[in-house]
Amino acid sequence: QVQFVESGGGSVQPGGSLRLSCAVSGFSVDGYSIGWFRQAPGTKREGVACISSSGSASNYVDSVLGRFTISRDNAKNTVYLQMNDLKPEDTGVYYCAASPVNTMRFVIDLYHYWGQGTQVTVSS
Repeated sequence: QVQFVESGGGSVQPGGSLRLSCAVSGFSVDGYSIGWFRQAPGTKREGVACISSSGSASNYVDSVLGRFTISRDNAKNTVYLQMNDLKPEDTGVYYCAASPVNTMRFVIDLYHYWGQGTQVTVSS
């Protein structure tokens, strides 16, 4: 059974940090690009960061550049998203997803496997 389990979400004040993890079981992430997406209430799901299958390349949405860092440990079948200097507009449910295409694009249809999401709330 393929499972993508996100963890590490929570409530923080603006300027705070969180580290999200996406632990994958029943499936090897080797050869797959992994993306982090987020969705705030009433909005479309948007791509935040993605990383190539080897981990050598990454891409970020402009709004998180310099604040978020995506990384992966293929040996642990886990992907991470370090989020620093969080802002209220970063609030949403964060999902990890895997694409069999070695893509750096945030095209949702390219990502075939999805987790259930973890809530991130940034508020004072």
